Amino acid sequence: MGTNIKRKHTPEFKFQLVMEALKTDTLPTVARRYGITSGLLSKWRQKLLNDGPQVFKNSPDRDQEMMKKQIFRLEQMVGKKEVELNLLKNFSDFYESQNTG
Repeated sequence: MGTNIKRKHTPEFKFQLVMEALKTDTLPTVARRYGITSGLLSKWRQKLLNDGPQVFKNSPDRDQEMMKKQIFRLEQMVGKKEVELNLLKNFSDFYESQNTG
């Protein structure tokens, strides 16, 4: 009874192996060296060849998008705190007016 465990390989690992295979043109040898099937390595190579031009295209900066989302969340938090402070101030003013009269 064999266990079929699917390993998760990092993008860096995949890229390294594909580049090695492209440089040496020996897919089966590289695949054997790293304990993966040549079919899987071939699939990674084809993906790199198909998607490779995407690396050079201009795209929105991921960090900038993440920062915009973080700013939005922080602005929401500040707004919520402002509402809470106003409620506390109104309550405090009401309480003082009740005790001074």
